[in-house]
Parts: sequence; C-alpha cells; structure tokens
Amino acid sequence: MLGSSRLVCLLVLLLECCLWVAAKRDFYAVLGVDRSASKKDIKKAYREQSRKYHPDKNPGDKNAEQKFVELAEAYEALSDDEKRRLYDQYGEEGLKGSGKQFHNPFDIFSQFGGFGGGSFGQRAERRGPSIVMPLDITLEELFRGVEIEVEINKQIICPICRGSGAKSHEHVKTCHSCGGHGVKIMRQQLAPGFVQQVQVTCDVCGGRGKIVQSKCAACAGEKVKRGSSQMTVQVERGMGDGQSIVFEGEADQSPDQRAGDVKFTLRQRPHPVFTRKGDNLYMTQAITLKEALLGFEKKVAHLDGKDLPIARKTVTQPGFVQTIKGQGMPKFGFPSERGDLFVEYSVVFPTTLTAEQQKLAAKLFEK
Repeated sequence: MLGSSRLVCLLVLLLECCLWVAAKRDFYAVLGVDRSASKKDIKKAYREQSRKYHPDKNPGDKNAEQKFVELAEAYEALSDDEKRRLYDQYGEEGLKGSGKQFHNPFDIFSQFGGFGGGSFGQRAERRGPSIVMPLDITLEELFRGVEIEVEINKQIICPICRGSGAKSHEHVKTCHSCGGHGVKIMRQQLAPGFVQQVQVTCDVCGGRGKIVQSKCAACAGEKVKRGSSQMTVQVERGMGDGQSIVFEGEADQSPDQRAGDVKFTLRQRPHPVFTRKGDNLYMTQAITLKEALLGFEKKVAHLDGKDLPIARKTVTQPGFVQTIKGQGMPKFGFPSERGDLFVEYSVVFPTTLTAEQQKLAAKLFEK
C-alpha cells in the first residue's frame, strides 16, 4: 500500500490534472457546433450567439461579457483553415505556440454588421472615409431573409511590416531632428528683446517621430497595399429598399487613423407581380367576365414560393380591391407579424361575341 504522504501527493497531482483538463476550452462546444461543422455553420452559430451575449444587450453582466469574448476567439480559430488545423491537432496551446494572436472581439463582431463597437481597446480619434456600396436584392430575398457573401477590394495595412513601412523593426529609428516628438519649437525674433516660440511639424520625419532607414519590400515603404475582404451581409426579413447594413471599421485601413465603415445600401429590384409599400403588398389580378359574374377560386404564387388561395363568391367589379390580412411583408424586427396583401381585380372582356352569344346576353340582361 502507498504511504500516506505519497497518497496525498498522488491525489494532489490528479486534482491538478483534472483542473487543467477542465480549464481547456472546447471551441466547438463554445459555438455549439459539431467538429465536422462547415464554415457556413460556424458563421451562423457565431452570428446568433454573439448577438445574444453582446455586452450592449447585457449591461453589467460579466458572464455575458466573458461569453462574448470566448465566442469571438472560438470563431476566429475555427473560421480560419490554418488556425483550425492547428487547433484540431494541438488544441488551444497549438495556437499560442504558433504565435497567432486573437483580435479585438468587437472587431470580429463588426464583420457581421454589428450594432456596436464596444470598449475593448482604445480607438484612434481620426477616422478614414467610409465605403458606401449598393447591394441589389430581390423582393423574395427581403421577404425570406438572406445571407450574402460579398468580397470588397480595399486598402489594408501591409501584413509584412504591419504598417511600419520598414524592412524590420530594427530599421525604425527615433527621429534625430525632433527627438521622436514629431514637432519642433522654432524661435522667431519679432523685435529686439522679443522672441516668439512657434511649434511646427518636424520636416524630417513628417510629424511621425520615427525615421525608416530601410523600406519594406512588400509595400515599398507605403505601409499599406491593396487587398480584399470577405464579408457576410445578413439581410433580415422585412428589411426595405434603401435600408443600410453597416460594418464598423471595415473600410480602407491606415496605420495613422481608424478605418471608416463599410455601408451596404439595399436596392430592391422591381418585381413582376408585387409592389411593396411599407409592410403591405399590392398586386393586380386579371379575371374573366365569367369569373367576375359568377365568382372563382384561384391560387397565386407568393414570395415564399407557396400557393396562396384567393376567392370571390359574389360579383366582382373592375377595380375592386380585396384585402387579405396577414399576407404582406414580414415586419422588420418582428418577422412573426406581417402586413396585408391588397389584390386589385381587372376584368378581361371578350373581344367579340357570336350572334348566339349576343342573344343570350340580351336575354340575360333584358330585365
């Protein structure tokens, strides 16, 4: 049998191992997806969960804040093929050992058209221009909601020098002219005994306080280059023509200022059948003279692809408008509620009548 001291040591060691195993995070479990989940499934899970636990929706809730951060880390690890390979093979320690760092969780959230930037990390006061792009969309897509992948070409910070413009960090030196302050004090004598001090931007470093001795070969010292960015635009049910979806901080990047926003403005294509006004839909339905007089039952293909029955049991006058409750557009933000559908009827008269038909019609209407 083991001695009491050896037994205690063994129990402590087992306890430490259990705690270590418990501390390891399963990124798949954090997002609530299987290990075989596709990129699309991972994006969908992150989008739904991150909105639920966003700090702006859970003010003062530290658990929600921690969950929001974990969701961003899990998404960032599993949405990147190389990071996912490292994680699947070596776990979270493999990511740390590779030097791959996690980004600001609010920056990750903003890629999905997030509704807030949060307070994690300081943002530069200066902002670059925003990018405004029209996004053509059908009425069916506005009815059902749709997820659209969009790739935009933009200016990105050079991934080699990380915005320094230098070959390596050893080639960035403090400006000898301004001592790294970016400004210099100039003295001007206005009159005997009167000297004015003026602060001017350093003409050697251009106000940066640093001088690049050897330029980065990838960006030729420009600090930025052209690149592309893949964005997932989530068009929610009931959105309307002219409505905007904003991706904060996703416009052209610059090491000297905060990036502007990318704003997608929805532009609805004309529909051959339905016209939209607010949450209501309008359409014109042609019926024959017989149907106008005797009534009818028809089916109309709705925007979700399902057949919608419409019927009249009495005489239908040309221009009569029938209201079908709850068959309009979903209301944005409350998709379970819907507007109404208004059907205006036009009667198609026969172009000619035979002699026998004329007699029958005359007899029908003689009284």
